[in-house]
Amino acid sequence: MFGGSDGVKPHKIGFVLLPEFTMIGFSAGVEPFRIANRLAEKSLYACDVYSDDGNPIKASNGLSVNVDGSVAEAEGLETIFVCSGLNVKNYLSKGLIQKLRRLASHGTGIGAICTGTEVLAKAGLLDGYSCTIHWENMPSFIEDYPDLDVVTELFEIDRNRYTCAGGTAALDLSLRLIALHYDAATAAAVADQLIHHRIREGDEGQRMELRTRLGVSHPKLLAVIQQMEESLEEPVNCAQLAAGVGLSTRQLERLFRKYLGTAPTKYYLSLRLSRARFLLRQTSLPILSIALACGFVSASHFSKCYREHFNRTPSLERRTA
Repeated sequence: MFGGSDGVKPHKIGFVLLPEFTMIGFSAGVEPFRIANRLAEKSLYACDVYSDDGNPIKASNGLSVNVDGSVAEAEGLETIFVCSGLNVKNYLSKGLIQKLRRLASHGTGIGAICTGTEVLAKAGLLDGYSCTIHWENMPSFIEDYPDLDVVTELFEIDRNRYTCAGGTAALDLSLRLIALHYDAATAAAVADQLIHHRIREGDEGQRMELRTRLGVSHPKLLAVIQQMEESLEEPVNCAQLAAGVGLSTRQLERLFRKYLGTAPTKYYLSLRLSRARFLLRQTSLPILSIALACGFVSASHFSKCYREHFNRTPSLERRTA
């Protein structure tokens, strides 16, 4: 716990860390509250850290974090965050689910950092709420929970449910909560200490602009790639892609070779296979379902393309993961 007692009742926040949690998400989420205490020179917040069994917990980067106790001991909290990362489905314990449900029933605000949203969804704590999750996990999350209102925002605050994409998005979420608990000036002062030049709005996109990500500025090429990324499940043929931006198929091929060093069909296939690889590693979806979700007409065709691209079969990929 950080912060001292000075007669002011602090806002009590708990962080539940699951194995392989993302260190940056946890650090970005907790540090604004510590700095708020330091700047105020009093305990605005009291933060405790929990694991499922009360033992130190190892992050995805291999570093271990000591905790204050087991999640079963978490009491008197006004807010609790679940912070997880890789392979979150392997760590969904019955005890954790039951504890979160009980806290929620007593009015505790329930939050998630990165794939912690998976835990909240599994507990049924996002029914009737909007939520978000890291962009990489979003397709599989929507497949698993098709009835939830999933948004692509950086973070989402819906009444007393707080979800974010993880990474530095946790920083903006915590700063926004500080502003809601106290005022914008307090949040801005904390952001200044963190050398965080601007508190981002929740509805800002998670991913950097396509032109920055690819190092390409040609508008028609970017428009085609964006359409490819948005049409992985139902691929659009090259003639349609080219026509959509006023180019011939040959002109589109020249653009791809000039700026990306590959043909548009190969680039598109690589996008679909990369998505499939993530789904194989991070979900329990049947291979046929993954094939269909990535635009392949059959499991055999998917397996052939996958083996040629990654030099292993989809089933071997899943076993290895």
